[in-house]
Amino acid sequence: MGIIIAIIVGGVAGWLASIVMNRDASMGIFWNIIVGIIGAVLGNWLLAPLLGFGGSIQTFDLGAFVIAILGAVILLAIVNLVQRGRVR
Repeated sequence: MGIIIAIIVGGVAGWLASIVMNRDASMGIFWNIIVGIIGAVLGNWLLAPLLGFGGSIQTFDLGAFVIAILGAVILLAIVNLVQRGRVR
């Protein structure tokens, strides 16, 4: 059940991050899920200790969801840097 929650939360987080970073038109549902899950892992690794959240991508709470969105936005910013040489 935890993997299903991680996929759903990752998909929503990736979709919201792609809207924030203005990449929604170039990404499909599959890449939204991938970016969301990787962003959640990145956010839990980098941002959660700094912000004082102790979340997990396998359980749904607001802190973990915000960390997943922030991690996905950071991941998309890194992708923009690599692809275009600048952050949009």
